Amino acid sequence: MIINIIIAVITLAVLGAIFGALLGYSSIRFKVKSDPIVEELDAILPQTQCGQCGYPGCKPYAQAIANGDDINKCPPGGDAVMRQLADRMGIEPKALEGEEKPKLIAFIREDECIGCTKCIQACPVDAIMGATRQMHTVISNECTGCELCVAPCPTDCIDMLPIEITTKNWQWNQQRIPTQINTEL
Repeated sequence: MIINIIIAVITLAVLGAIFGALLGYSSIRFKVKSDPIVEELDAILPQTQCGQCGYPGCKPYAQAIANGDDINKCPPGGDAVMRQLADRMGIEPKALEGEEKPKLIAFIREDECIGCTKCIQACPVDAIMGATRQMHTVISNECTGCELCVAPCPTDCIDMLPIEITTKNWQWNQQRIPTQINTEL
């Protein structure tokens, strides 16, 4: 009886080692190499995954930019992101396609929410929390302000509110930092 258990454990350990080695070899041998420029462009984009550029997310838009598409299709990123993309691609900045909006955050009027979960399904970053037939709420630190949750809501209980700029959420605009200090006086 004990010998059967020992044989089973040893067999499973040997099989685990063989399959682990096979998976390790396969991950190295069949590694998919991505274009490093796409990774850099994707890092510049705001990661809202909103689709306002005409692509399903930031990574496909980065791939399209690397393939020659326009750099001015990202309203959430605004002019600052477009200028960074232009610098990285070595091309001239263009006027932003669409209008640049202030930073927004979704707010659900909870007393009007019927718990249909349509907003949860529409949110690309899982910033809405709730359950079926229960009120929903927005995780404000996760919301990117893409407005994709507004249209599917049957009770129209989602408002997009501008974020008040405070010392806690203010970010220094990197484009305006002087790169060299003039020491000649």
